[in-house]
Amino acid sequence: MIVRAVLAAIVVLGLVFAVSSCGTIESGNVGIRTTLGKVSADEVEPGIYLGIPGISRVQEFSAKEIGLDLNDLTPKARDNLSLRDLDMTVYYRVTPGFVADLYVKYAGQHTRDEGSRVYLPAYALLQRVARNAIYQQASHIDSLVMHTQREELAQAVRKSLQGELDANDKGVFQITRVVIRSLTTDPAIEKAIQDSVAAQKQLETTKQRIAIAEAEAQVEVKKAEGIARANQIINQSLTREYLQHESNLALLKFAEKGGTTTVVLPANMQTAPLINIGK
Repeated sequence: MIVRAVLAAIVVLGLVFAVSSCGTIESGNVGIRTTLGKVSADEVEPGIYLGIPGISRVQEFSAKEIGLDLNDLTPKARDNLSLRDLDMTVYYRVTPGFVADLYVKYAGQHTRDEGSRVYLPAYALLQRVARNAIYQQASHIDSLVMHTQREELAQAVRKSLQGELDANDKGVFQITRVVIRSLTTDPAIEKAIQDSVAAQKQLETTKQRIAIAEAEAQVEVKKAEGIARANQIINQSLTREYLQHESNLALLKFAEKGGTTTVVLPANMQTAPLINIGK
């Protein structure tokens, strides 16, 4: 009986150890096996894994897209004015075949997600490098226009961060996207932006008024040119012969009327003659 009890206890303990030393790796993740303190160079593939309690253990690392939140940043713009608040999220992914190397190379830089209890590879490293990239790229844009260039800033951060990571670990990290969740400028900058917008609107209004005035002036110029042209045509048509002809026609009409006396004065007469009208 005692022997059977001992054997039963051994079997139960064996089952407990077996159950406690095995587990599953979720699809999209990989496992890192450590045996007697030595890290295996090969990642554990998704699925069921076995281990030996006290000797071998497996830690699950994410190889999916990871979101890295950076909040309450206050970078300085190109004009040396600081933003009031900048919140960004950087999304990155680690190539599964490099997770074991990262585990050793960046020991202490990994973070465990309390919800899923899965480790996020090089999370602290990405947090530091991303922060530096954000501050560096923000310094290339003026504070007055930064709120209108959110997409340009996000793309600049993504490109800069990817380049920094590739310089040390080529092909290991992939920055999939960068999202600006909030961008708040300093109150002084807000006032300057409002003044700038008002000035721009005033400039547009002034330009519009000038354009209207110029158009109206062009109309008046065209009118004046038309009148001048008409006068020129009239003047050119009033020749000496034409005027003499019209004068002769007028004299003829006077002569045809009874009871009238018509006197024709020479054009070169210098003094007015005395004419007896018979009264």
